[in-house]
Amino acid sequence: MKAISYNMKPQDIVILLKLISLENEMWQQKPLAESLKMSQSEISECVARCKYSGLMDSSGKKVMRNALFNFLESGIAYVYPQRPGTVVRGIATAHSAEPLSKSIASQEIYVWPYAKGKVKGHSIAPLYVTVPDAALADAKLYELLALTDALRAGKVREKQGAIAELKKRFF
Repeated sequence: MKAISYNMKPQDIVILLKLISLENEMWQQKPLAESLKMSQSEISECVARCKYSGLMDSSGKKVMRNALFNFLESGIAYVYPQRPGTVVRGIATAHSAEPLSKSIASQEIYVWPYAKGKVKGHSIAPLYVTVPDAALADAKLYELLALTDALRAGKVREKQGAIAELKKRFF
């Protein structure tokens, strides 16, 4: 039997954000795994890690929104930092995607590398390899992931905007 490591993984953040986008505590592992293009075992292991860390309640069904918000606001840039890379074709993220793109005008575009993407910009590695596909299938998740990337890679103005937008979506 494989022992579960309780160290957080980047896909845990993706899963927690997906659960927030669902706005439903009655979710099931199989449809969640399918929507994120992950395995059910990845979902199960994430739930165990998130319960251990206090990012989910003891039932493993409810995201502890305050704890996750605090982690995103104060810790994500240190635990999963990103620096803009080379110019590639992809999907807009961070301040280059909605909702921040409505209020922040920037010449510097950030994208998740994606062969079918229609935007060229500096590459930002997504938290998990399936993020572009999962985000394209769920507009609420896309916004949450883009806002999270603004915290991971943005400057002060982008981070402040992301925090304000995340508050609206979390509480």
